[in-house]
Amino acid sequence: MFARREVLGQLMTAPVAAGGLAAVLANPDAARAAASSLETVEITTESGLAVSAAWGAPQIAPAASVLLIHEWWGLNDSIKAVAADFVAQGYGALAIDLYGGKVADDPDDARAYMNQVNDADATETLASWIDWLRARDDTTDAVGTVGWCFGGGWSLNASMARSVDATIVYYGNVDRTAEQLSALQGPVLGHFATRDQWINEAMVDGFTGAMMAAEKHATTFWYDADHAFANPTSARYDEADAALAWQRTTAFLDENLG
Repeated sequence: MFARREVLGQLMTAPVAAGGLAAVLANPDAARAAASSLETVEITTESGLAVSAAWGAPQIAPAASVLLIHEWWGLNDSIKAVAADFVAQGYGALAIDLYGGKVADDPDDARAYMNQVNDADATETLASWIDWLRARDDTTDAVGTVGWCFGGGWSLNASMARSVDATIVYYGNVDRTAEQLSALQGPVLGHFATRDQWINEAMVDGFTGAMMAAEKHATTFWYDADHAFANPTSARYDEADAALAWQRTTAFLDENLG
C-alpha cells in the first residue's frame, strides 16, 4: 500500500514566500511576456485531429519534459507562463490546448467550453502529445504531467493513457476506480483544499483507497484553503499554500524525472 496524506497545518513550520512565479502570474503583462517565450506547435493525431500546444525547448538537451493541462479557462498566458518557468528549471515544457484555441474570461464561457470537451478526443490528444515529447531529439523519455482544476483530472487521465514518470493533480477530479488506476506506472502527487466543495474529502479518500487497491503510489497534501488556491488571479488564492504546493511540485518532479 502506497498512500500518504498530510495536512498543511501539521507540516508548515514557517511562512513560505510566494516567489517570483506568483508575481508573474498575478501581473497580466508579465504573464504575457513569459508566455511569449514559447512557440506554438501543431500535430495531427492518428484519427486526424489537428491540435496545438505551446512549447518551450529545454535549455540543455536532452532533458526530461513536463506536459501541462490548463484550468477550465483554457490555455491562457498564465498556464504558458508556468510552462516557461519549467523551462527555466531545465525541463522541456509543453502546455497543451484541449479547447481548440478558445479561452474564457468568465465562468459561464469556461463551463461551456469544459462541457464541450469530448473525452475520447481529449484522451487521444494527450496521448499523442506524450508520444511527441518522447520522440524529440532534445528530450528524454522521462515525462511528467501537471494540471489544475479541469486540467488536474486530465493530468491523471493522461497518465492512464500513456505511462509517465510523475503525475501531479491540483484540485482536479480524481474519481477513478482501482481498475482504471491500474494503468498508472509512475507516482501521483495531489494538492487538495479542505474548503473545496467539489473536489472534496470523500472523493479524495475514495481515490487514495482505489490507489492502494491498485497498488499504486499516491501522496496527497491537504491545505486549509479553497478550490483554485494556487492561482494568483483567483479571489481564493492563498499565497503561503500556493508557495508550499509549488515547492512540493518541483521537488516531486526533480525526484521522479531525474
